[in-house]
Amino acid sequence: MACDEPIPTQSDGAGPALRRPRSKTDLFVSFTVLALQGFGGVLAVVQRELVDRKRWMTREQFVEDWAVAQIMPGPNVVNLSMMIGGRYFGLPGALAALAGMLTLPCVIVLLLAVLYGGVAETPVAQGALRGMGAVAAGLITATGLKLIGALGKNAMGLPVCVALAAFTFVAIALLRWPLAWVLGGLGGAACVWAYLRLGVHAASQERRT
Repeated sequence: MACDEPIPTQSDGAGPALRRPRSKTDLFVSFTVLALQGFGGVLAVVQRELVDRKRWMTREQFVEDWAVAQIMPGPNVVNLSMMIGGRYFGLPGALAALAGMLTLPCVIVLLLAVLYGGVAETPVAQGALRGMGAVAAGLITATGLKLIGALGKNAMGLPVCVALAAFTFVAIALLRWPLAWVLGGLGGAACVWAYLRLGVHAASQERRT
């Protein structure tokens, strides 16, 4: 695609300059291609396409934007697509990215739903769904492990990030606490801690200057 030619924007200091979408059409096509790959483990696909292949953002930027997209209402990847589209082209860019995420996948899902309705109760279909669930879980876990390195530059610090992730896992997977409680409790505490750390960092920068 034409969008694969680099357009220097910024660099994270550890690699080549980032690229950016060339147009709203580029956004639509790119997110359409991304959406058509997102069967099950969508996080792995999104990270590979936006960070590794297209280089529209760094790993650190992806972790931060994905965190925001995850706490907003609606599907995570749809939220992320609108954030990226809006960042470069405003509201028209957000709508172009949204259209790319939804148009062809909606058509395919409707067709698959019609086909699946006739075989939903068969052992083969049930086994296939269980197998795809296991693969999706593996993809998400692998991507999470791959992105751990980006937390080293997080304002809260790597140890705090790991502790929060562990507490979240225990609260949701083992204790079965409601998601709203976990978001309000651990998420709120994380926001306060990040705010305080950023304040300390800003103060230290002012003293140096």
